[in-house]
Amino acid sequence: MTTKTFNPERLMQIILAPQVSEKATLIAEKHNQIIFRVVQDATKAEIKAAVELMWKAQSIQVDTVQVANIKGKEKRFGKFMGRRSNWKKAFVGIKSGQEINFAEIAQGGGK
Repeated sequence: MTTKTFNPERLMQIILAPQVSEKATLIAEKHNQIIFRVVQDATKAEIKAAVELMWKAQSIQVDTVQVANIKGKEKRFGKFMGRRSNWKKAFVGIKSGQEINFAEIAQGGGK
């Protein structure tokens, strides 16, 4: 299999935020997966490369990537009906025995 090189600037913009919820915590414990919000046009290969680039200091290796497109909910704003925007969710499986430390990125360790 050939390794494709990606633009590092693009990779740093792929992952928007970790999805923090009770369900995401259960999935993390049971399946060793982390859930991220990612940009709509991100591919699985780009998501894998972005996670490995952002946590290069911890030498995180991505095992699997699964994606789901989430439809935005319809919400009422006063008397008007509106719609939240659609978004993409990525389930990133990391190799067993590894753990992502989000505090290191927040303190500027990921550069």
